[in-house]
Amino acid sequence: MTEAPSTPLPATVSYPVAERLNLVEQIHGRTVADPYRWLEDAADPRTEEWSRAQDVLARSWLDAMPGRDRLDGRLRELMRTGSVSTPTWRAGRAFFTRRGPEQDHPVIVVREADGTERVLLDVSALDPSGRTTLDSWSPSLEGTRLAYQVSVGGNEHSLLHVVDVESGELVEGPIDRCRYSAIGWLPGGDEFFYVRQLDPALLPEDEKLFHRRVWRHRVGTDPETDLNVHGDGQAHTFYYTLNVSHDGRWLVVSGAPSTMKHDSVWIADLHGDAALKPVILSDAGVQCSASVARDGRLYLHTNHGAPRQRLCVADPANPTEWTELIAEEPDSVLDGVRWLNGDLAVLRTRHAVSELHLHDAATGAHKREIPLPGTGSVHGMSVVDPRTGHDQDTLWFGWTDFVTPQSVYRFSNGETALHEAAPGRVELPAVTTQQIAYTSKDGTTVHMFVVSGEQKPDLPRPALLTGYGGFAIGRGPGYSATTLAWVEAGGVWVHVSLRGGDEEGEDWHVAGMRANKQNVFDDFHAAAERLIRDGWTTPQQLSIMGGSNGGLLVGAALTQRPELYAAVVCSAPLLDMVRYEKFLLGRLWADEYGSASVSEELGWLLSYSPYHQVVTDVEYPSVLFTVFESDSRVDPNHARKMCAALQHASSSDPAKHPVLIRRETEVGHAGRSVSRTVSLAVDQLTFLANATGMEL
Repeated sequence: MTEAPSTPLPATVSYPVAERLNLVEQIHGRTVADPYRWLEDAADPRTEEWSRAQDVLARSWLDAMPGRDRLDGRLRELMRTGSVSTPTWRAGRAFFTRRGPEQDHPVIVVREADGTERVLLDVSALDPSGRTTLDSWSPSLEGTRLAYQVSVGGNEHSLLHVVDVESGELVEGPIDRCRYSAIGWLPGGDEFFYVRQLDPALLPEDEKLFHRRVWRHRVGTDPETDLNVHGDGQAHTFYYTLNVSHDGRWLVVSGAPSTMKHDSVWIADLHGDAALKPVILSDAGVQCSASVARDGRLYLHTNHGAPRQRLCVADPANPTEWTELIAEEPDSVLDGVRWLNGDLAVLRTRHAVSELHLHDAATGAHKREIPLPGTGSVHGMSVVDPRTGHDQDTLWFGWTDFVTPQSVYRFSNGETALHEAAPGRVELPAVTTQQIAYTSKDGTTVHMFVVSGEQKPDLPRPALLTGYGGFAIGRGPGYSATTLAWVEAGGVWVHVSLRGGDEEGEDWHVAGMRANKQNVFDDFHAAAERLIRDGWTTPQQLSIMGGSNGGLLVGAALTQRPELYAAVVCSAPLLDMVRYEKFLLGRLWADEYGSASVSEELGWLLSYSPYHQVVTDVEYPSVLFTVFESDSRVDPNHARKMCAALQHASSSDPAKHPVLIRRETEVGHAGRSVSRTVSLAVDQLTFLANATGMEL
């Protein structure tokens, strides 16, 4: 491909004027300045004018970056692998998603018992603009109806629909206010349980995103007449999930008042009085997911008494009397369980790498390890339902690693075999992947994945370091077009399993939250120092990137160690940790970070809050903020305020180390089309490449 001529990078940069307010508050006896509070209001004419000027500045830089066209083409090619999901089986029908090489979004496919396939839902056909994304889907127990949820413009406010599987005709919908709703079908396909918010018009302004309830709905009836099953009397921030046993007898509801997994679990006998009775309540401070399996037992996957998780069982009629079935292991985390024809398929992760094991369902005894294709990640396990007359002893699971896009394997008769590969065929670069253990500041051993073209460094090169480190969310090996494009261009890509995640269990999470949050940043800095010490890179060639809580991570990194990093991409970030609770879903995260309303916790937050740690006359690295105006989780005002603060404070030459903010409209925090994914990645990677001397 011939690279199109690019516009020269600006020789000088003049940042848009941002008024600095003399706004200083006393909070719990601490002096807290907030000079850019006016940028919190997106509708303020000053904010609108400032944002438009920043748009012009960002595009003048990003569009002039060399290598854009070549990178765009390569990323699109690497995305042409497509993907396929683990099938959900209903009465001999397999339901799954597949994204082909030319598709912008995955489609829902149904495969009949005779092997014939047809597309059941294509959101690109529903909305050719690409603004509509598929949030979730669930077929009825008989496989005759499919409930699916979509949202528009990235707002994640899911609209629930039901279609007839045979005809494809819409049976019902849209039902609004179904964000993050699980679906629990009852036998017959005429009724289901689901989660829906109360009407926001009836709620206080600052609670309109909350107040969820569990409802029972009959298909075809007015949802306003649904039976309110659960949620009254709980905290307004409660989120719920639910499941119904295959025989339709047991309803299990789980809930938590925040993203901190203090789970409550209730169970109801739908063949009895149908009243929900507590299994465990959130004040116990434990994580617990539960369901009734085909053997009639209640299975409880929990960290209660086991930070690395264990599996317990109970009689659903007496759900508080638990018996341990599979104990906690000292060096792996129990991540999932699937009942398999009298056995249990158990998913474990060891330092973020997946393992599958087979256990006896009656005794919990370990029987054997299920072979996997390599070192990678399992995503989703499924088995056929009782209405399917074949493959009762077969396990399907999703699989990916750094060079394998999402594919599906099956385990049967003691052997693992490929069931369906991702549909696209793409020539991939030759890469080497390894997991390196290193020591953090306090002596803790941390692991990082290093993807490169060489097993050992033969010379320093541009490196891209990333991580997350929060909310007990871990990430193992996985296919990424951006990773492969970066490495193919001669770089090193590194992901760190930071404290705050769940890679080593709940203790690992706790060690990176609240008063311990600095451990996450120390782990990140130590990873950078190890890469430099081993000769992989230099501070002048080291870039960092993170989004959401990972945006907080890189925001703290650039303010704490500006000399260590050459360039930063900070996406959809939390950055003002004093006021984060006041916006969108922020109040849900106080259990993770702490609250500024509590004196001691304000001290934790101020110690690292990136917006409050910006100081003048510091040579800050090149920084690109990327934000999404329809983000309904993290308010873009965090990035606006931080961008203004850095543009004012940095003593770096802005023509060499610019601070830019790139914003998108009609897209949100998570799901997006392939086209928009590639466009964002081109801007991010060319920015980092330019700052670190990489030729794309």
